[in-house]
Amino acid sequence: MKNLIALAAVLLAACTLPPAAAVGGVADIAIYDRAQKRTLPVYVHEGRHYVVGRPGNEYEIRMRNRQHGDILTVVSVDGVNVLTGDTADWDQGGYVLGGHQGFGIKGWRKSLDRVAAFYFTALPDSYAARTGRPDHVGVIGVAVYRKKPEPVVRYTPSPAPRAEAEAEAPSPSLARDERSDAGPAADSAAGMGGRSQAGAPEPVQKSARLGTGHGRSETSTVTYTEFERATAMPAEVITIYYDSYRNLVAQGVIRAPSMARPQPFPVHFVPDPR
Repeated sequence: MKNLIALAAVLLAACTLPPAAAVGGVADIAIYDRAQKRTLPVYVHEGRHYVVGRPGNEYEIRMRNRQHGDILTVVSVDGVNVLTGDTADWDQGGYVLGGHQGFGIKGWRKSLDRVAAFYFTALPDSYAARTGRPDHVGVIGVAVYRKKPEPVVRYTPSPAPRAEAEAEAPSPSLARDERSDAGPAADSAAGMGGRSQAGAPEPVQKSARLGTGHGRSETSTVTYTEFERATAMPAEVITIYYDSYRNLVAQGVIRAPSMARPQPFPVHFVPDPR
């Protein structure tokens, strides 16, 4: 009996662990609700990450570089690049973060000094839907790239004339690999692709899905910098889906709260005598 009680306690503890607050390995990504002044908890369901959005609440995407070196983060909301407004692709520009640097993306980039605030809203009011691209509403994506290391300078003797002429021709693979990106930096910003991400799963119950609106203009200052990617493919792609509480319960992402039922015998033990 004691073993059964101990096992039940362990299972209860496992079920009541609080959801995570950030997602990622190379970089930490979290969604911060600016109206509630809190980081939204992340729920994991069938290998996917979800947060609950409240219609009308502004939010920001908080990023933190976990590496010593620079990284490039190409960020999309509802399948749209947050810097350019183009349908998102990995090859586009993004935000460059220095070693262990953090930055909060508060909205759609309008200039080096202004953004239009992100806010949760009904799908028809989302920026993606209003620009004719509603297919990927309900998902935030961050493709993370490491920076290409600086070349090591080595001394080599001058080659013979014939070898020198051959050395002047660039290697085809090196020429293909030499690519750089320029864009705004998060303090330092530099510039996800629709080819990699599937849309958010359809809710079990047909109700209005949430999207991200194009909100009020506010200050957010960045500068341009250059960044050369170490690899053609991202080191990491972080995906966070969002929807209303009701829809996430309907999808089974969040367990519905149990309703108290009336009990025929509410008192189970013998009371003390008076």
